[in-house]
Amino acid sequence: MLGLLVVTLLSFALFLLFDGDKTRQTQFFWLGQVPLDAALSIGAWRLRFLTAAEYRRFYTSISFAGASFAIGDSFQCLHNFLVPSAASTDGGQVQSVFFAIGMSSNVLACMLFPQGLHSAREKLVFWLDAATVLVGGGVMAWCFAVNPVDQHVNRVTASLTAALVIVGAFSATKVSLIPRPPMTRSAAWPMVCAPVVQGVAAFLPGSFQHPDRFYVFMVLLLPSLLIAAGPRIQELTVRTQDDRETSKRKPYSLLPYGMIALIFVVFFMVLPSDVSTRLWGATVGVVLLTSLVAIRQLIAFQDNVKLVGRLDVTLGHLTERETQLRRQASTDQLTGLANRARFTEELSQALAGHASTVVLLVDLDDFKTVNDTMGHAAGDGLLTTIGDRLRAAVREGDLVARLGGDEFTILLRGATREAADRIAADIQRRLAENVDLQGLIVSPRASIGLACAGPGDEPDTLISNADIAMYEAKRRGKGTSVHYTSEMGARISAEAEMIRELAAAIEAGQFRLVYQPIVRLSDLSTTGVEALIRWEHPVRGTVSPVEFIPAAERSGLIVAIGRWALREACRQAARWHAEFPAAAHLVVGVNVAGRQLRTEGFVEEVADVLSSTGLPPACLTVEVTETAVLDDEESADAMLRLRALGVRLALDDFGTAASSLGLLLTTPVTTLKLDRSFVESITTVSRQAAVATAVSQMASALGFSSVAEGIETDEQRLLLQGLGYQYGQGYIFARPLRPEQVAERLSLEATAPARAQQDLLVAD
Repeated sequence: MLGLLVVTLLSFALFLLFDGDKTRQTQFFWLGQVPLDAALSIGAWRLRFLTAAEYRRFYTSISFAGASFAIGDSFQCLHNFLVPSAASTDGGQVQSVFFAIGMSSNVLACMLFPQGLHSAREKLVFWLDAATVLVGGGVMAWCFAVNPVDQHVNRVTASLTAALVIVGAFSATKVSLIPRPPMTRSAAWPMVCAPVVQGVAAFLPGSFQHPDRFYVFMVLLLPSLLIAAGPRIQELTVRTQDDRETSKRKPYSLLPYGMIALIFVVFFMVLPSDVSTRLWGATVGVVLLTSLVAIRQLIAFQDNVKLVGRLDVTLGHLTERETQLRRQASTDQLTGLANRARFTEELSQALAGHASTVVLLVDLDDFKTVNDTMGHAAGDGLLTTIGDRLRAAVREGDLVARLGGDEFTILLRGATREAADRIAADIQRRLAENVDLQGLIVSPRASIGLACAGPGDEPDTLISNADIAMYEAKRRGKGTSVHYTSEMGARISAEAEMIRELAAAIEAGQFRLVYQPIVRLSDLSTTGVEALIRWEHPVRGTVSPVEFIPAAERSGLIVAIGRWALREACRQAARWHAEFPAAAHLVVGVNVAGRQLRTEGFVEEVADVLSSTGLPPACLTVEVTETAVLDDEESADAMLRLRALGVRLALDDFGTAASSLGLLLTTPVTTLKLDRSFVESITTVSRQAAVATAVSQMASALGFSSVAEGIETDEQRLLLQGLGYQYGQGYIFARPLRPEQVAERLSLEATAPARAQQDLLVAD
């Protein structure tokens, strides 16, 4: 801006220096035009790279116009210096051609720029304002160029100049009136005023014949300065990101009123000097009335603007509230991390970008223990700390989210497998640092599943893959990180198919129970049976519980399956009691999963089954594993209530868990069942015999009955009996039997007990 002003002032100074020398004054007039034209071209070209794509064509056209002006004016300047006698402020043919080309380029840029008007009302208002400018300019052109007062004016040159100036003013006005103009008001208005000033120069009487006049020189030079200043002002605005002017634009324009006032001035100027007072009176009346109406309309506009302003404030508050709600909707309230919705949205964007993307699913190990032992407040504090550590472990641009509970997920954008491994290792290191929770030190661990995006992967697929890998990490011992593989996916798919078939099997009645006898070791009489479930699949045949029980437990279907098994076993036991009075004390053992034991209403369900089947509570043994009730208040409470019903409780597979001794003091069990792993080598491995002896002694000391599982040889039976075990279960006595086979066994024992005891002692 300073340079443009210096050029203008220097031209003015040279004009004063050569006062009276018309040739020199004209030469320096053209010399001052060239740098201003060049500034317009360069400024517009630079703006082309600083603004949005929709404005680039506009600034390209403006830059081309400036270049055309510079070429034409340079030629005219050089001609004036080479041929001083022909020096004139009126451009020659070459300059006029380039001026017309440049002006047409400007007009085209303004005319083709999108209006941004949508409704019919907006378009009508715009064209009314634009037409007002066009008509006003036309009146001025008619009065001062086409039909001028000064008859010595070159009408062709003046008319061409006037036409271009009028259209240019109209086009520039359009750019200033549209809702989203390419230039701010401070940059646009100098360029809008330039053609008006140029028009005044062209329309003034004698302007082309009297270049020695000071005001003519300045009026001809000033438009170039104004046009060149526009792009420079806009560039400064863009570079400082100052868009305040755009936001302050009024919903109406004063330009039409200015044009009306200008027409009134022209009207007074062209009135004959001998006009009558009557015409003067009517003219003044029209002018005053029009002015009053215009002022009244402006006041109405101001009132509307104030009303709209108040509405804007109200809407602003609503928008702020909406923004706040949107932020809350995408943020986890506890940790301040992103939530599932935002994570899924950003993951979709990352996948659409075709960049390498990795998802990490982080699940805290044994978090439930913290909640159960220290309370939910401590658990929330731990989750907050974990969130902070995860944020610190990732790179800038990565996203950490909490999906819910103790499950977090991380989006790594543009990460290789090696980079993801490094981040996962850093996360494990950071999470393992001690955390002080209410004075207690906790060392968190987490299982992490990693999934790298493949071609065509959807967000849900990638999250699911990371989830599968995370569960594989838990299966491998927790506190580790595992990458997803297709083999994992195939295994999970097979399990998912099995779960679907299990759900259908419950409805189709594809399950059956078999019963393995439990005998008293002292006389080999059958005292009870353990109910074992089998799945009769229509295609696979008989499916072992080892295959489907884990899937049923993970899916929760174990509750429905266990409910059926409990009712069926009790019904069958009650039927045996009725058929064989000698077996009135036969006990049926039913395996109950930890998830089923913790189900709300389980104890009431057991009571209802006993009542409906007529089976005495003492003839039902609920068998649970140690791991199912380990440090679990809900399970312990359920077991206490079951004992209150009179139901027996057995710890199955006893000796395989880490806290068996503690459970003996905290759970109301009545029976210990020694796991088969301690029986299979009891006659050859001294350590197994020592464990079996300790379990038998503990059971005896605590008043529990003891059952040894997996007895397969007579040598094992005799040794266990000698160790104090009261009951035994295994293939030496019987394999799992169908209900009718159990009935045959009970019938045989009832009719020939002594013979039956010897005959049944086989490894069948």
